[in-house]
Amino acid sequence: MARPLWFPFLLFLLLPMQVFATDSAGLSGKPAHHTADGFRNYPPFEPTGANLGFEFYWKRFKSSFNLPDVPPNHFLPTESALARYREHENENSVTWIGQSTLLIKLDGKTILTDPFFKKHAAPFDFGPQRYVDPGIPQNQLPPIDIIIVSHNHYDHLDADFIAGLPNRESVAVYVPLRLGSFFTERGYKNVHELDWYESKTVGGIQVTALPCVHYSSRGIGDKNKTLWCAWALTHTSKNYFFLGDSAYSPVIFKNIGETFEGFDLAFVTIGTYGNRKYGVNNHTNPEEAVAIGKEIKARALMGIHWGTIDLSEEDPWEPPERFKAAARKAGYTPDDIWLFKIGETRKCPSFK
Repeated sequence: MARPLWFPFLLFLLLPMQVFATDSAGLSGKPAHHTADGFRNYPPFEPTGANLGFEFYWKRFKSSFNLPDVPPNHFLPTESALARYREHENENSVTWIGQSTLLIKLDGKTILTDPFFKKHAAPFDFGPQRYVDPGIPQNQLPPIDIIIVSHNHYDHLDADFIAGLPNRESVAVYVPLRLGSFFTERGYKNVHELDWYESKTVGGIQVTALPCVHYSSRGIGDKNKTLWCAWALTHTSKNYFFLGDSAYSPVIFKNIGETFEGFDLAFVTIGTYGNRKYGVNNHTNPEEAVAIGKEIKARALMGIHWGTIDLSEEDPWEPPERFKAAARKAGYTPDDIWLFKIGETRKCPSFK
């Protein structure tokens, strides 16, 4: 889906309207989602939660000793996954590594999203535990050209992986504001911090940070010190949307769809909604993920952020069934509803 020459100017014109609204706290001239010492969501779209009680944490602790049984058709053996990847490595394609980690091949570039390869989504060797290994092991990944990160949560940003990547000086890294030091402190040289609706171009691919409804934190006292975002990847041949993590907003995603005039393929979050019983709402459920797909005018949807790690109360195998049902109800055909095995690679759809 080609972008006209005037497209960057449209983003520029949208900044005063979408981003540089006066902050209600009196921070005149600053973007509405900036605070004195960090960031927030566009008012009034604040996610709820993070004040989880003993019951939640006790259940998560116990569940790490009683992981779900994984159906054999949920993942590909490593050798099969590598063979499928090599079959499509010279085409525009996508590989699901697990959770929100994707390998996207676009115009010969290899893009890695939200890298998470550890056993635990935690700073130590216990805590929320993955029950399916990465679809392609870290040491068998192809050379990475571009990394994009939506936010700093442990299941989206793996410090051990980042520290161990061999081409740290050459890979282009795109992160939300104030997250760049996470990479530069680990030897990365080509790091770009973006605010919402800011763009950079690398190798003919325009990378744009977009608003979503979430939060950031990796430890005590650092909540919302770094920004969070969704991403658009636009190229003459393809136009992709990567949600990261987000609660639903009836306004934000409609605006994105109007700005970008639609996407060929959207990677949307369909799991980790089961904690709403505790008053937590900071991830979309499958129906909301489909609603976002419609609002951003995505022609095809891929469900991610499910079936990988124990983070939530829902049955781990419920999200894809609800996602398929909601997408069909919304008018998507079976060919436009993408649910992968972990490790699976597919050629990306073409609407030309």
